Amino acid sequence: MGFIFDKNTWQEIFGSIGKNKTRTIITVIGVLWGIFIYIALSGSAKGLDNGFEKAFETVAMNSMFVWAQSTSMPYEGFKTGRQLQLKMGDVTVLENRVPEIQSIAPRNAKGVFGDAPALVVNGQKSGNYAIYGDFPVFTKIATKKIYDGGRFINDDDIEQTRKVCVIGERTQNELFEKDEDPIGAYIRVDNIYFQIVGIHKFTPGGGFETDGDIYIPFTTYRKLYNTGDNVGWLTIAAYDDADVVQAEADVKAVLKSIHKVNPDDERAFGSFNLGEVFNRIMGFAKGMTFLSLVVGIATILAGVIGIGNILLISVKERTKELGVRRALGATPSEVKNQIILESVFLTVIAGIMGIILGAATLSLINSFTEGGDFPYANPTVPIPYVLGALAIMVVLGTLIGLIPAQRAVSIKPIDALREE
Repeated sequence: MGFIFDKNTWQEIFGSIGKNKTRTIITVIGVLWGIFIYIALSGSAKGLDNGFEKAFETVAMNSMFVWAQSTSMPYEGFKTGRQLQLKMGDVTVLENRVPEIQSIAPRNAKGVFGDAPALVVNGQKSGNYAIYGDFPVFTKIATKKIYDGGRFINDDDIEQTRKVCVIGERTQNELFEKDEDPIGAYIRVDNIYFQIVGIHKFTPGGGFETDGDIYIPFTTYRKLYNTGDNVGWLTIAAYDDADVVQAEADVKAVLKSIHKVNPDDERAFGSFNLGEVFNRIMGFAKGMTFLSLVVGIATILAGVIGIGNILLISVKERTKELGVRRALGATPSEVKNQIILESVFLTVIAGIMGIILGAATLSLINSFTEGGDFPYANPTVPIPYVLGALAIMVVLGTLIGLIPAQRAVSIKPIDALREE
């Protein structure tokens, strides 16, 4: 190992590099480009991954929405175009017959699907806001961040049909003074007084909700708007290990059975599968990571082979010099080690430059995407992955260096001294 710290060894290495500056720079760029591509692509894929995880952090990843539409096929005496309506009884049947379901929340809303929003009044201030009738289970599927001192709808609210509500942060700003605490206060929702029990912070993701929405107990909503057993739509979360596409198909099949719909009727029930969208995005990110690995390694390999070629040319050009060294007593291992060290040195320098350039590029991408609407966050490559890539480069540099090194020691001193 002493040869690594030998001043003469490094003088010869730098002397060799100095003689072939242009070739060396071009080849180093090849290796640098390989590690740069790997870091830039895999870091970008991770940023996409992080962004969508952040966007979906308030909603179950394996969730879906299902609603009733009209039939497009006749069935059991029923004509085409029959308008369907989800019912509360559907929830129990689905829970019993679809094992993939973890949570299911029936929901109703006013002011969301084209109908007029509710008029909400507090003293002299008023506004129009969407009203949602919900069960507490909804927060197991889509998290609602409630400000300190408040709460969401609970089971007692449902059982006792309480006139309580959770308002949005925009609703608070528009209906209350800045120094006024809304918790415990009363507001009029379509001329009915409701007590505020919580204020929710708006977190976008997987729905139609806004920062002005008002949530009330499902049973209270039913009484206020006379909806009876009707359900607007179902928000469903499947288990994490469930096939979310199959779960959606099973839910629709059960609903068709309940409502006497032709099993082949694809228009009867509408749905949006958030889990399927999320899985596609995650699949794309994983594909990008794999692609970055393949392209990066291929480019690094090409660059390292270029270093091997430079050293082969260098050895040929230094035949006489190597012969003199051998004649003066240099052992084959000393000559071989110097050539290999030169190969590894060039590879590592190129690798470190590529890592620095890649990290700078990811930092630049992060600064441009930070705080934007596009789901992208913290594009990074784990340190072990970077060190692993560098280790692979060192191994490749060593292996490729063996070829010119073997060529160097195969030269007989007497032949080398005759070389002109």
